[in-house]
Amino acid sequence: MTKKFASHADVEIKKVSFDKLAEGVYAYTAEGDPNTGIIIGDDSVMVIDTQATPAMAEDVINRIREVTDKPIKHIVLSHYHAVRVLGASAYGAENIIASQNTYDLIVERGQQDYESEVGRFPRLFAGVETVPGLTWPTVVFDKKMTLYMGKRKVEIMHLGAGHTKGDTVVWLPEEKILFAGDLVEYGATPYSGDAYHKEWPNTLDKLLALEPQQLVPGRGEALTTPRLCQDAIEGTRAFVSTMFESVKAGKEAGKSLADCYRDTYQILAPKYAEWVIFEHCLPFDITRCYDEAGDYENPRIWTAERDTEMWHSLQDAL
Repeated sequence: MTKKFASHADVEIKKVSFDKLAEGVYAYTAEGDPNTGIIIGDDSVMVIDTQATPAMAEDVINRIREVTDKPIKHIVLSHYHAVRVLGASAYGAENIIASQNTYDLIVERGQQDYESEVGRFPRLFAGVETVPGLTWPTVVFDKKMTLYMGKRKVEIMHLGAGHTKGDTVVWLPEEKILFAGDLVEYGATPYSGDAYHKEWPNTLDKLLALEPQQLVPGRGEALTTPRLCQDAIEGTRAFVSTMFESVKAGKEAGKSLADCYRDTYQILAPKYAEWVIFEHCLPFDITRCYDEAGDYENPRIWTAERDTEMWHSLQDAL
């Protein structure tokens, strides 16, 4: 049991891009690392996903300060994963907004997720010592809330489960710009260790129905044409559906998790192996698919110990 997580070999610092999508709307991306969205209203700023640590959030803040001196009043959490939320304290925001399901997941498994994610992917938690603890939402909604930032209308929506039970998207209806969180990836492998694979495609159909003109995925570059938005949503759906159907068929045939992992890896690799974090995600993804195809409707909690046990149990499967 000596083989490290695939992500431990990912030590290269990524190039950050800060792209203007419309007046007062920006995407902070970094070659497949977790993205952050920025919306500037008449009197304040909203940040969508905060980076993993306060130390890492400082670079986002510096970029914001290059374009506005308005206070950062609002943070939206697209979901509960530590890599998305633990930088929140750096912004000094008045409101930390999340879906009710996301709040419930933080209560149930936030600490375990924090500990397991730091162990899996240390590069994404630079300055982890600056994290003061879990990030707790201060504003919680069920299905939808609307926030007016002066004249700018911002819709914050939970359209269904997918990447997690509580996924939240931010939609600018006038500009038709969508911040999709990890419901949608582009050129990056969806992590689905806490996913609802049966429901995810239906949730993606709801995103397609919005007909976004621009889209910021959870990972990957900002997408600036309707065609690219559609490609990203449909590409994510194809990956998730193909993977789950393969594992489900194997499970129903009485195959072991290791056999399902090997078979499904071989199906996915020819098309998706070049996507960012493919080798890292697949063991977690396929393990969750195997659970969901069996007796676990809801994802089991990942702990640092469970991460290690699962990872090493599958290393000889290929």
